[in-house]
Amino acid sequence: MTQKHTTPDGLVIVDKPSGFTSHDVVAKMRGIARTRRVGHAGTLDPMATGVLVLGVERATKLLGHLALTEKEYLGTIRLGQNTVTDDAEGEITSSTDASKVTRDAIDAGIAKLTGDIMQVPSKVSAIKIDGVRSYKRAREGEDFEIPARPVTVSSFAVYDVRDAVAEDGTPVLDLVVSVVCSSGTYIRALARDLGAGLGVGGHLTALRRTRVGPYKLDAARTLDQLQKELTVMPIAEAAAAAFPRWQVDAKRARLLLNGVRLEMPEEYAGAGPVAVFDPEDRFLALVEEHRGKAKSLAVFG
Repeated sequence: MTQKHTTPDGLVIVDKPSGFTSHDVVAKMRGIARTRRVGHAGTLDPMATGVLVLGVERATKLLGHLALTEKEYLGTIRLGQNTVTDDAEGEITSSTDASKVTRDAIDAGIAKLTGDIMQVPSKVSAIKIDGVRSYKRAREGEDFEIPARPVTVSSFAVYDVRDAVAEDGTPVLDLVVSVVCSSGTYIRALARDLGAGLGVGGHLTALRRTRVGPYKLDAARTLDQLQKELTVMPIAEAAAAAFPRWQVDAKRARLLLNGVRLEMPEEYAGAGPVAVFDPEDRFLALVEEHRGKAKSLAVFG
């Protein structure tokens, strides 16, 4: 008898290669893990590399809740050129000598883009405008506006400022930056807005995501490494790392799994999703406090 292949439930933290869409990585993982049930939390542009969180089998139910967590990036912003896409993938629309821009001006520009800000996403983004993806409208040459959205940039730091010369001979500045931000923040829009504020234009030339919530680059594996050895973070470990933990006794565990809404301790009020574990440390469910009771978001027990 041939043994049936079973894929473990859990998260796979991928170090995404440049040139792959997030969907390409999901398709590749379906082959590696030998299951159709693979999804991802939070897209990464094809140009970008770094942490992409995938869910396999039952862990796909965690992904929507994980997508909302804070993210961290390392990137390079080129001051002196605008592009259609606000990154190096698009054609250059303007070039301006940026060699006279001072470090003080850069720091002042970055300060304006730090904290709770309103951001207009890039036109070549997956945002839907009246049900149609923004990039599709842009490709078809439509003239349209994307409304600004509130995002939080908790940290925006410049590590290095390098003089460079663009291919067309324009003197430009390349900034090596790190950004910690809320979900839904576009780093290329930060590059565009920084350049606009400094009067020289700007776009993103490189981007590496180093963290999604609690999942960091040191836990990530390349697709080649995963092809050799599929490393899956068990679903219980993944939930314990990402969400507050609520341990319940055996009686409450049974009630919860039977659909009873348990009274929740006050400490979890307004905490967002909470991971519930039984006395044996089995991960039972993801719940949210609603009027003092535990409302199930996803059940795993």
